[in-house]
Amino acid sequence: MPTHYSRIFEFWKELRRRKVIHVVTVYAASAFVILELADILAPSLRLPDWTLNLVLLLLCVGFVIAVIVSWIYDIHPEGGIVKTEPVHKVKPEDIPKSSNSWKIASYISFVVIVGLIVLNIIPRTGREKVSDVLDKSIAVLPFESLSKDEELQYQADGVMDAIVLHLSKIEDLRVMSRTSVEQYRDTKKTIPEICEEMGVAYVLEGSFQKSGDQMRLIVQLIQSGTEEHVWANNYDREWKDIFIVQSEVAKAVASELQAVITPEEIDRIERPPTHNMVAYDFYQQAREEHLARQLEYKPREIDKDLERLYRTALRYDSTFASAYVGLARVYWDRNYYKSYYTEEFLDSVPILADFALSLDDQLAEGYTLKGDYCREKGDFEKAVVEYDKALDINPNDWQAFLGKGLIYSYLHDYISAFDNFLQAATLNQGPALASVYFYLGVEFGFAGFHEVHRAYLTRAFEQNYYSDTASYYYVLGLSYFMEGDMSTSLEYLLKAYSFNENDINNWGQIGLNYSWLGHKEEALEFYQKYIDTIEEMGQFDYNATFRIGYTYYINGMEEKANYYFDKQIEFNKKSNELGRPYSRSMQSYKDLAAIYAVRGEKEKALENLRIYNSNKQQDCLGLFLESDPLYDNIRDDPEFQQILLEVKANYQKEHERVRQWLEENDIL
Repeated sequence: MPTHYSRIFEFWKELRRRKVIHVVTVYAASAFVILELADILAPSLRLPDWTLNLVLLLLCVGFVIAVIVSWIYDIHPEGGIVKTEPVHKVKPEDIPKSSNSWKIASYISFVVIVGLIVLNIIPRTGREKVSDVLDKSIAVLPFESLSKDEELQYQADGVMDAIVLHLSKIEDLRVMSRTSVEQYRDTKKTIPEICEEMGVAYVLEGSFQKSGDQMRLIVQLIQSGTEEHVWANNYDREWKDIFIVQSEVAKAVASELQAVITPEEIDRIERPPTHNMVAYDFYQQAREEHLARQLEYKPREIDKDLERLYRTALRYDSTFASAYVGLARVYWDRNYYKSYYTEEFLDSVPILADFALSLDDQLAEGYTLKGDYCREKGDFEKAVVEYDKALDINPNDWQAFLGKGLIYSYLHDYISAFDNFLQAATLNQGPALASVYFYLGVEFGFAGFHEVHRAYLTRAFEQNYYSDTASYYYVLGLSYFMEGDMSTSLEYLLKAYSFNENDINNWGQIGLNYSWLGHKEEALEFYQKYIDTIEEMGQFDYNATFRIGYTYYINGMEEKANYYFDKQIEFNKKSNELGRPYSRSMQSYKDLAAIYAVRGEKEKALENLRIYNSNKQQDCLGLFLESDPLYDNIRDDPEFQQILLEVKANYQKEHERVRQWLEENDIL
């Protein structure tokens, strides 16, 4: 053992004699400094992710070379670089003493290493944890137009809209939708108030002006809790450089928020939508007009002026992909109800969307549009694929999350529906948030969680989706109807009626409740008002016709009853044939069974109930089989009773599965 330690000691002395220890110490300190510089500079220089690994590899190779060279060679004070003699050839008096410079370098290097470990390496763990929870959320407020011409506001809005879209393509960011921020146009609220309301950590403010071929953009990034900007910049450029400026702003903001940007995301951000500035100007006008009409949140006929703007943009640039998607949306708004139950339903929409994607396969809005189309056609599987493509490109596309939520709602996949609706809610704090809350509330009701159901409906009301007390009572009436408490439901509906006697939808719901409870005269009174008004308006709710028919039936008006029963059968069969969502949810088969049951056609009624029962993920409406008066004629049939038991069991199984998920996610 003493011999072993003696050899180690001699080896250590030799390392010191050859100054290997000095070289290793200095090299290690230098390597640490180089690594830190690479770590700091790599993100700002947008170097590839493997840059640090390459630097580390080179430093490791350099370390081996440094050790070997320091062992073989030495820097002699008299002879420069010389080969180090073996220890047995060197006399003790010939061994040079270590120079003060080497000692000082070694001491400094040692201090540097310790300092880096204490001040940098150890805190790095803490920084990584902070980075994981860093709120990288932002809302881009409407830009102010510096132009005196108010009609040019669309230019500032268009620049702001493009920056929102660019930021939305970065997965590491949470970006509020464009519709979310419109409420803060000309607001007097402070930045901290806006951040709190929107649930974001940062806002981006800006102002814009275009004058001839020149433009000026002023932007500043402000953090929640302060009125001072953390970053700002002015861009005075030529108008033709607007796409470069928009991408520069997005990348700069992302850098300030310490967001990771992949090369694919950079490519999408830097890709110009068009190379024709005249086409871009017409597109901006069209998009802003389209958005303004949507934000009115009212049904409105889209006139030809909007179509003209998109078509003019395409006349200047026939390869402008986004303009084709805008045109498809115009056709959607104009023809949705006209063609819904035809083979040609919105057939121009997928054609335009596919053509747009053939021009630009990184256009998220094109995939979202295709997802919407497939959803309305009842092709749910294809719709989910299209929505996922959109989310791959734009992870902040709240409309894609909403579309997926609606699909899973039709399929009674409650957990997937909740997940997507909640995702949509985190990305949209504007007028549409109320509808998201409404869908969430309805979904909770379907799953049988009625207290949460009412809580979300109340939140929808607080978001100004409903404008008055009458609407609030109407929603509560619907809520208790879903729970199966028809008497309480009717009480709230009548309260709503006392505040507003002109709500057409409430007339129909009151008629349904009275009919269910057996008050046939009152039911006929409200249904008659409902029918007269909607037919005069040229509208009709085909889903309600069999309930109207039943009301005529119990009032002894058989001819009218059969008229509405036949309309419902025609509608349902067409829906089943075309595979529309009403059919995919199996609801159409249950309603057909109800009509056949009233008419005494038991076998047809049971045949449709068998199809309805094939869906094993049942909602609370399936429980209505037990009390719905339309099934009275077959209620005692053994097969009906067996179907009822299976529907209840499937509902309860799904209810418990959802309960567990809600508890795990602290929602209950």
